[in-house]
Amino acid sequence: MQGSDQFYKDIIDLLPVYLTIQNRDFEILYANQTFKKDFGDGTGKLCHTVYKGSSVKCDQCPVERTFNDRKIHISEETVQALDGKTHQMIVYSAPVFDDLSNVQYVMELATNITTVKTIQRELTGLGQSIAMLSHGIKNVLEGLQGGAYVVDEGIHDGDMNLITRGWQVVKNNIIDITSITQNVLYASKKRTIKLEKTSPADMVKNLVITYQSKAEYLGIKIRYDINRNLPDVNLDVLSVRRLLNNLVSNSLAACANDKSKQNHQVIVRAEVYNELQFKFEVEDNGSGINELTKRRIFEAFFSTKGSEGTGLGLSVANRIVKQHGGKIEVESEPGEGSLFRVILRM
Repeated sequence: MQGSDQFYKDIIDLLPVYLTIQNRDFEILYANQTFKKDFGDGTGKLCHTVYKGSSVKCDQCPVERTFNDRKIHISEETVQALDGKTHQMIVYSAPVFDDLSNVQYVMELATNITTVKTIQRELTGLGQSIAMLSHGIKNVLEGLQGGAYVVDEGIHDGDMNLITRGWQVVKNNIIDITSITQNVLYASKKRTIKLEKTSPADMVKNLVITYQSKAEYLGIKIRYDINRNLPDVNLDVLSVRRLLNNLVSNSLAACANDKSKQNHQVIVRAEVYNELQFKFEVEDNGSGINELTKRRIFEAFFSTKGSEGTGLGLSVANRIVKQHGGKIEVESEPGEGSLFRVILRM
């Protein structure tokens, strides 16, 4: 009989769930090895102390409910293991009766569902991102079709001005679809940065030249303000160029959407920040950002542009800054424009 008892105990210890037996005071009388491995030997301690480091029992404690109504209960809990990591758990409580059919103890089984919850969140985010990207790409394709139609009409009528206007629309939408594609590629995989010596001032100058035509089409002045004495620095050129593109694109959109002013401008700067750091700045006098938006602006897939935005641009920008060990700051007031400051090592 003793050999049989040991056999069943070994099976319980090997179960891939956390099993405890508790009394009415929520004291753990028995815990299997799986539990002890991740939470320590909780025998003689209170369940909520071991699982949550709390001196107060859980509000909807399944063990308490089982003692009260003699039924099986299920709850979802967040707990903290010995290594400090938090886990999401599905908890089951079941009564253990004595010879008089009274609930003497409660057996609690807890299953770690952290991975399932993570996958669930990722799938939800993926669905949202696909919807937002679809809207963004659809808008760009409609712009391309519109521009191509104007070009065709200009060719048919022999109207060079019409052809020029249509081709400008096509070029602007090519810039937009390229930006969306590059942001998706950057956000979808981990990328090791490759540092090379480059001139921050030249990067800003070339960036403004790239966006000059689009800015003029939108009726926005764009210019650069650079310190030619800035030394060459080690940067991942491709990713920092993507970062600056995203900031400028965001500023142009803020100006284009601002109907409260007649004249808009975007200024891009490269300047010394202190003895060890330099800064890029992108400043606009567009619609500005409120405090709530500022707190969420760097979250992936968060966008204030509705179907016009993908919610990737500033998230990717923030990721690139962190990869370079830098910092990004935002100064903005609704209706007063915005200033994005990126601080990096020289």
